[in-house]
Amino acid sequence: MRILSVFFVLSFILIGSAGFAQKADAILGTWSTENDKSTVEIFKKGKRYFAKIVALKNPLDENGKPKLDTKNPDSKKKQFPIVGLTILENLEYISGSTWDDGTIYDPESGNEYSCKINLVHQNQIEMRGYMGFSILGRSTTWTRKN
Repeated sequence: MRILSVFFVLSFILIGSAGFAQKADAILGTWSTENDKSTVEIFKKGKRYFAKIVALKNPLDENGKPKLDTKNPDSKKKQFPIVGLTILENLEYISGSTWDDGTIYDPESGNEYSCKINLVHQNQIEMRGYMGFSILGRSTTWTRKN
């Protein structure tokens, strides 16, 4: 009888943790940013979430060359293309439909912000970038690409 009880407890724990991981991974995939300016892929390393730019609506500069990260405050990074750039780092699943404690980099300004994500529904996330307090920031909506 005791072995059966242990089996049920372990089964419950395994099933519960699988559901947790599935919910935590709900933001994985490819997303269009606001106004379809870029396509971003959210991926996972360990227990943290990251995102990189995989395509731009206008990928070339006025000279017909790939756009570079020219606004980056680190002069060594200004030569890197924006496509392929990791812009979201170390986001952590909190609970429910919330991910927080990450940073997001804006290649248009060269600024980095604290960031949190709320999954509005399966195909839409609200990204909030802020400095200091979440109330002092800006939100944008990303839409899942098929």
